[in-house]
Amino acid sequence: MATTSNALGIPLGGVRVRFAPSPTGYLHVGGARTALFNWLFARRQGGTLILRVEDTDLERNRPELVEGILDGLRWLGVDWDEGPYFQSQRLDLHRAAAEKLLASGAAYLCYCPPEKYAGGDAVEETEDAKKEAGPRRVTRCACRTGKPAPSNQKPAIRFRVPLDATTRFNDAVFGPHEVANEEIEDFVLLRSPKEDQGHGAPTYQLSVVVDDIDMRITHVIRGSDHISNTPKQVLLYRAMRAAPPVFAHVPLILGADRTRLSKRHGATSVGSYRDEGFLPEAFRNFLALLGWSPGDDTEFLRTSELVSRFSLEGVSRNNGVFDRAKLEWYNTQYLQKLPIDDLLPAVQGELERAKLWQPEWAAAKREWFSKTVDLLRPRTRLLPDFSTWARAFFSDSFDYDPRACEKFWKDERLGGMLDKLADGLALLPDWNHDGCDHVLRELAAAEGVKAGLLINAARVAIVGQAVAPPLFETMVVLGQERVVSRLRRAVKALAAR
Repeated sequence: MATTSNALGIPLGGVRVRFAPSPTGYLHVGGARTALFNWLFARRQGGTLILRVEDTDLERNRPELVEGILDGLRWLGVDWDEGPYFQSQRLDLHRAAAEKLLASGAAYLCYCPPEKYAGGDAVEETEDAKKEAGPRRVTRCACRTGKPAPSNQKPAIRFRVPLDATTRFNDAVFGPHEVANEEIEDFVLLRSPKEDQGHGAPTYQLSVVVDDIDMRITHVIRGSDHISNTPKQVLLYRAMRAAPPVFAHVPLILGADRTRLSKRHGATSVGSYRDEGFLPEAFRNFLALLGWSPGDDTEFLRTSELVSRFSLEGVSRNNGVFDRAKLEWYNTQYLQKLPIDDLLPAVQGELERAKLWQPEWAAAKREWFSKTVDLLRPRTRLLPDFSTWARAFFSDSFDYDPRACEKFWKDERLGGMLDKLADGLALLPDWNHDGCDHVLRELAAAEGVKAGLLINAARVAIVGQAVAPPLFETMVVLGQERVVSRLRRAVKALAAR
């Protein structure tokens, strides 16, 4: 199937890529990064991203996980243009392709027992492991010659690998690959049907190629653990008289110990990071730079910049290392640097989750909400910070941190001084930073104590914490009535100690 291309080698029909998760688990970090790379490439090229759920592994699939995968993609901001398509609804197309290959002589019937071809599906094998193992020795099935051993077994359909040849393909990341066909087994296309089934199940190798051809996929961007599958798939493309797509295998993501990222390294599900309170754009930025470089040392790249700068040429051949501390750094950078209007919806979502949100903050008191978030964000690390240590900014119901009380409420005179501070602040005609500052420092001088004693004690009184934004800025944001009320409450708490 010839394809006309433009000067850049892009088919005139446009770039078409796909993300094809299997519902055997939640959307993990590696899968999310693959989805993101496909999405960035499609958006950069003005192409199409197809979502295809590969749900044909009946023993391992958990249908309830499909929505979890979709939710993870939505949170990440990876939207798709077509789909989701479900591979389980396309089995007739796969079986028909196997029958055509059989009819053309590119495949043959195999009567061997199923355990003999148990390895016919995708095999995860690193290039290093492949090199260490050396050339494969493949024993051809006797069924290939049309002289099968006597068997009551219903036949499977195997691909007839052409002998005395090599299979070549050029990977957009790892470069030219060449495999001697004598090292490729006659892999199964259609398994032997079970007694209660009229048709056997298609294998991964067949299904993925048939679907990619049918969906007119131009670029297959996937993990480097699939490189070992690619020669078989190239052979299938040729047998089906279809031009193979551009293959681009992206490096794996490793844990800090340089082994493949797994649960022992901590959370690997994208949903876990969403629940912890990471910003999706910060997570996108972090993920994009795990195995890809924009060509310089720039690290803070908003999504529009990622799209405009992404290319397959920038994808590294080296595995990326998932660094939790670095991810947290990205999140704090986004919390501090995002335009405030871009950050407010995320904070609103967190406050809604914590049942602290007041609808008026989105309208009549939006300016107050904006100023409060802007005051707090330099000291936040994750979104739940707004509803935990900063709770007192959004609710009058909060507790005093025992450690803060023990440290800053030790002086027995504080009850009386905080009461006088409340009186002085209540009389302020203009509620502003300088006015609050002046009242507190005058009181400290009159009482013969350092201003710091009153500042620390007042901070615990009005927000319950020892660590918070500067006191007088906090007072201005909270407002005169709330500050005076909280000081009175603290006086009672101190009297009860």
